[in-house]
Amino acid sequence: MPRIGLLSDSHGRAAITRLGVQALLAEGVDLLIHLGDIGSVEVIDELLVQDSDTNQTMPARLVFGNCDWDTGPLSDYAASLGIRVDHPVGTLDLNPGKLVFCHGHEHRVMARTLADDPTYLCHGHTHQAADTRSGSTRVINPGALCRAHRYTVAVLDTEKDDLKFLTIPPN
Repeated sequence: MPRIGLLSDSHGRAAITRLGVQALLAEGVDLLIHLGDIGSVEVIDELLVQDSDTNQTMPARLVFGNCDWDTGPLSDYAASLGIRVDHPVGTLDLNPGKLVFCHGHEHRVMARTLADDPTYLCHGHTHQAADTRSGSTRVINPGALCRAHRYTVAVLDTEKDDLKFLTIPPN
C-alpha cells in the first residue's frame, strides 16, 4: 500500500471528515488512517468507503486520542464495520521499512516508538501539520479537521517517500 491517507483530530465533525476523506480518495490513496480524536460514530462512518476500482471496502485503520472517552463502544462500532482499531499504536510493515502511528499525546509511547527507529511515525494531537525528522525517522502530522487555523489531511506515498498536505475548506 504505497499511498496512505492520513487524517486526525475530527472531534466528532463528520461533515468535514467526509470532505477530508473525499480529498484523499481523489489523490488515489490505498488506505485511510485516522490518528485519533475521532469523537463520534459518525466520523467512523466516514472512513467506510468503497474503492471505485475494485468496488471493495477500502482498508481503514484508527487509533484513539485523548478526547476519545468512549473507546470501548467506538472500538466495537469500528470493528463491526470492518475498520481496524490499533489503539494505542498501530504498525504497518512496508517493503522495506515500517510505519508506526499513534495519536501523539502519550509521550512515553512516542519515545518508545522513536527508539525503535521506524521509517515513519505518524501522529495527530497538536492540530498542526508537520513534516520533521527525528534521527532517521520521518515524523508526520497531517494536521487537524477541527480547531485549526487551516484544516488539513495528508497523502504519504511510501514508495516515493513523498508527502502532500491537502487543505480542506471549512464546511
